[in-house]
Amino acid sequence: MKNLDTYCPKTWCPGCPDFAILQALKGAASALIENGVGKENIVFTTGIGCHGKTFDYLNLNSFYCLHGRSIPTSQGIKIANPNLKVMAIVGDGDVYNEGLSHLLHAARRNIDISVLVFNNRNFALTVSQYSAVSPKGFVGSSTPKGSSEEPFNPLKVVFSAGGSFIARGYALKADQLKDLIVKAVEHKGFSFLEILQPCTTFFDNREFYQEKIYQLENHDSSSKERALEKINEWEYQDGENKIPLGVFYQVEKPVF
Repeated sequence: MKNLDTYCPKTWCPGCPDFAILQALKGAASALIENGVGKENIVFTTGIGCHGKTFDYLNLNSFYCLHGRSIPTSQGIKIANPNLKVMAIVGDGDVYNEGLSHLLHAARRNIDISVLVFNNRNFALTVSQYSAVSPKGFVGSSTPKGSSEEPFNPLKVVFSAGGSFIARGYALKADQLKDLIVKAVEHKGFSFLEILQPCTTFFDNREFYQEKIYQLENHDSSSKERALEKINEWEYQDGENKIPLGVFYQVEKPVF
C-alpha cells in the first residue's frame, strides 16, 4: 500500500472521513493487484469537490475532470481500452446535481465502469451549499433558513435506470468499504457504490449514522423486489428509519 502513496501533503479538514475512504481505496487497489490486475490497468477519474483531492493522494493512473464530467470521461477511457478497470470517483454535488444525466445514461447502457460516490450531503468544498441529497431543512451557506427541497434517493434512481450493481458503504467502516470497492470493480457491468461520508466541518452526522446504519444479511441481491424494498428503507431524511449497508442489487446482463 505504501507504493500507492504520493508526495502530496493531504489538505482535507482534520478528522475528515475522506482519509478513511482513501485508506479503503488503497486497500482495494492492493487487493485487485494481488488478484492479478496490473497496477497500470487500474485507472480512476475524479470530479470537482473534496473527493477530487484523491487525484493528488492515490498513486494510480488518473484524470482530474470538470465538475460533473467524471463519468463520461471514464466511459471514454473504458471504450478506448476495455482491458482497464475504471473507477469514477465523484461527490454528491458533483454527480447528483452537476452530472446527474451522465449517471443515468451510464447505468442505462450498463457500461463496465465503477462509480464511487463520496456522499457528504452538501457542497462542502464551496462551504456548505445544499445538494440533491441534503435533508429538507438543511442549514448551509445558501440556505440560512433551511432548504425547502426534498432530497431524492439516488439508489432508487440508479436502480430505475438499469444499474446492474448497486451498493452502499460507510466511510468509517473502512474494512467493509474496501471489500465493497473490490466487489464493485470486479463486477462486469455498471457498478454504483455510494459511500456515506459525514462532513465533520459542515454536516457532522456521525452520531446519526452510528445509530442508524446496519449491515444487510441474508439478502437476495438478485431479486428486484427485495433490492427495491431495502433501497426504499431510507429516503435521505433524518427520521426513524434504519440505513442498510451492503450490496442491494447485483445481476448479470449485456455490457455496453
